[in-house]
Amino acid sequence: MAGQDTGNISLDEILATIREDLETKHRAREAALATCREVIRQASLCIRAVHRHEFDRAAAMLEETHQRTRAAQELLVDHPEIYHAGFLHDAVKEYAEAALTLALVTGRPLPTPAELDVSSAAYLHGLAEAAGELRRYVLDSLRDADRTRPEELLVAMDEIYAALVTVDFPEAITHGLRRSTDMVRGVTERTRGDLTVAALQRQLHREIVELRARLEQHGSGT
Repeated sequence: MAGQDTGNISLDEILATIREDLETKHRAREAALATCREVIRQASLCIRAVHRHEFDRAAAMLEETHQRTRAAQELLVDHPEIYHAGFLHDAVKEYAEAALTLALVTGRPLPTPAELDVSSAAYLHGLAEAAGELRRYVLDSLRDADRTRPEELLVAMDEIYAALVTVDFPEAITHGLRRSTDMVRGVTERTRGDLTVAALQRQLHREIVELRARLEQHGSGT
């Protein structure tokens, strides 16, 4: 047929071109995988620093995690079939979780998906996971006899659930957000129960102390 000049290209030449293309994709995938593993590791260390109240250190680590996330994205920008394979989304979600956890615990404004350079789905999943980290922070605060922060963070958890439950799109778009939303509801209700029990225990302790003081006063008066 006119205009076609493929008859002079041998099968070996075609396969050589294919191998070169696949080798390029393979190198990009391997490099991105290694970078994503570093993103996940750094995000985990950032969240650990938040729980240790090392907020400046967490912020510095978060910036490094951001740079690694962008590097992973750039490695795969020309390979959409790998970009959307799943492992990049998981790493980006972990980075978003770390960023949102730091903001929520320190009371700073929540960063937007655009500011974090993350997809909408990864941001929402990171927000859901951040609610789980808030529960951990609440329990640590209760052990430290902090009565203010747990209530504030429970309000934040309620707000996260109320926001996520309104995102009603197909699972293929949100990457299974419904399951993450259900998780947020569960951890929020358990946290509410923990705070209720802690409040009742404090009330009971006060009543015991007051009763003991009255008994001692009555005994000394006799």
